[in-house]
Amino acid sequence: MSAKIFYTMSLVMLFSIPILAQESLLKDLENEQKGNNKISGAFKSSRVINGHSIEMIGAGMMDFRILHRFGPVSQGIGELFGLDQASMRLGFDFGLSKNLTIGVGRTTFKKELDGFLKYRIIQQSTGYKASPVSLVAVAGLSVYTYKNPDPAKPIPFNDRVGSYFQMIVGRKFSDHFSMQLSPTLVHRNLVAANDDNDIFALGFGARYKFTKRMAFVVDYSYVANGLPKTTGANPLSIGVDIETGGHVFQLHFSNSTGMNERSFITETTNTWGSGEVRFGFNLSRIFDIKKSR
Repeated sequence: MSAKIFYTMSLVMLFSIPILAQESLLKDLENEQKGNNKISGAFKSSRVINGHSIEMIGAGMMDFRILHRFGPVSQGIGELFGLDQASMRLGFDFGLSKNLTIGVGRTTFKKELDGFLKYRIIQQSTGYKASPVSLVAVAGLSVYTYKNPDPAKPIPFNDRVGSYFQMIVGRKFSDHFSMQLSPTLVHRNLVAANDDNDIFALGFGARYKFTKRMAFVVDYSYVANGLPKTTGANPLSIGVDIETGGHVFQLHFSNSTGMNERSFITETTNTWGSGEVRFGFNLSRIFDIKKSR
């Protein structure tokens, strides 16, 4: 798939969102009047660990997110099992409506800026016109800003850009267990010789709630093409969600350093089998910015 086709798909989605959102609002009002009951809480936040979940942020809400990833545990006591190193991402996600979220973030890894639009097409529901699953579309863009060590060879802006398009289908099976799948296409403008510009991956996310405030979560992506044969690896993250009042605190282990789709899907090189996993935590805090105005 060429870059032009990929960008055309993304633009069609972006310009279609306002129309879809208006139609969705009218349908929701009609369905609520006829006894349609929406199912929520499949995941505790809008991200599983690295990847997006089927959950959305409420209208007029802002989710301030801090993602922190330390160095490989395999470095041993000399590097305090990776705690002497760290990379992080700061993110701000805004709920423009209950079905539409926009977000921006900054990652220290490659000094990367990223943004996304997330739209819920279908929400799992019971009753009138029930739906067994939720369906969510995400389109995102990222730009790394670090400078080439050789000042005589500056990196053109276009070569710094990556993008992705994703469809997420998921279901809350019970109060304890939820699962989702997320087919994803990542496009990179600049790649090494013989590498693919377009990377296809299938994401998997699951959550099992084992106490009132704690849940076990898994986030995995199978990368179908484009990984370097000797160094590439599929990203796998395992963690625990801890609900503490107004925010969600998540502890996890992951073999990926990157914390956006372009990065963790296409640039994960460490493996669990060799002990090259990193301890990290994610912190999500929701603010009602509409009410505060």
